[in-house]
Amino acid sequence: MSENSAFVKAKQYVESHLHDSDALRKGTIGPCITISREAGSGSGLIAEKLIQLLKPLSKNPEDTWAVFDKNLIEKVLEDHHLPKQIAKFLGEEKKSLLTQTMNELLGVHPPLMKLYHKTTETILHLAHIGNCIIIGRGANIITASLKNAYHVRLVAPLELRIKNVQEFYGNTKAEAVAFVKKEDAKRNVFIKDHFNKNTEDPLLYHFIINTGSFSLDEVAKIIAESVRIKFPKFYEE
Repeated sequence: MSENSAFVKAKQYVESHLHDSDALRKGTIGPCITISREAGSGSGLIAEKLIQLLKPLSKNPEDTWAVFDKNLIEKVLEDHHLPKQIAKFLGEEKKSLLTQTMNELLGVHPPLMKLYHKTTETILHLAHIGNCIIIGRGANIITASLKNAYHVRLVAPLELRIKNVQEFYGNTKAEAVAFVKKEDAKRNVFIKDHFNKNTEDPLLYHFIINTGSFSLDEVAKIIAESVRIKFPKFYEE
């Protein structure tokens, strides 16, 4: 799925729930699934397969679902009326203090902490809508106190993750190795800097699964079943 089409689907999802304010009051908000992942462990494909499995199981088959990954940044920009050029500052990559300070002084972007606060607001908004999957951005920590949140961590052997990156992006092995190492380090630093947490702490998650031990279809089925068990009132027996 292209990033543009993913954002269109996400936008439609939000718009379809704009007038669903009764759900908050009645406690009928569907699950918000967060996915923390090691690079190359298959999060995007698993998220899409997970939705395909959960929708038919729902007691309300018309429920609209969406995945928020890279398109989450687009949602933040839209929610807070920020210019498109701000997008590059909303990723998980750490910017040096000097770069942050100079850019803020020169008016290149607002203070980064304000941008991250806006991302947090958007994640909480999506979680309160429910029936969504949010990948990365510390969403499991941001939504930790919400009763409808379910936190998954995907891990896999390094060689398999390198192979997955090669196949998905068409990289050489050396490029894939560099990508995996950089992405893992970037995500770990992001969580440490912004939440003072360790991504490898198992207590941050309801469920941790080694995607190298199963096919992606099997992983999605296992997670779907665990979600159904956790939130039985939303799913058929």
